[in-house]
Amino acid sequence: MSEVTPDLLMRAYGMGVFPMSENRDDPDIFWVDPIRRGIFPLDSFHISRSLAKRIRRGGYTASLNADFEGVLIRCADREETWINDQIHDLYMALHKRGDAHSLEIWDHDNLVGGVYGVTLGGAFFGESMFSTKTDASKMALAYLIEHLRRCGFTLFDTQFLTDHLASLGAIEVPRADYQKMLTWALRHEADITAHSLPSPSEVLTASA
Repeated sequence: MSEVTPDLLMRAYGMGVFPMSENRDDPDIFWVDPIRRGIFPLDSFHISRSLAKRIRRGGYTASLNADFEGVLIRCADREETWINDQIHDLYMALHKRGDAHSLEIWDHDNLVGGVYGVTLGGAFFGESMFSTKTDASKMALAYLIEHLRRCGFTLFDTQFLTDHLASLGAIEVPRADYQKMLTWALRHEADITAHSLPSPSEVLTASA
């Protein structure tokens, strides 16, 4: 296939297509356009009692774009991953030009959870997340979804629907419906840096 550049990657997102690799050692990239798409409705994230208790307990901090590469590396640090060296470099390039972002969860100075993705118009395309501490990735999603809502986003694309994401409120929609949502989102301008991250109480209130 032709060389994948940051510009090509952004055009692909605008068409509803995203890249993957078979594994970290495969140098090739292929494009994916699922028949059924996972999305997070921004007004229906489910915070369980245990997660709410963990958020209220505190002892952690959340940040935006404080360690994008750290999140990217940890998302790839698993037995099976689709993040090869080329994908790593492409998303680092997107981050440097302001098109890719991360939300981190910290336990003091330790990065224990996070999620990263791409923004285009009013759409956030979630790429991957990780957790090294119980509920850290769930906390990252809780903060991110409320933050996206406050910043004017209308679509959170999760690519695929897993049991884990479904338990948090994600749903699956047909490709045609997704394309309509994407078209609508791309007509809007949203800025993920427009507001500071919500407080723990604001995250909990939003999901009540």
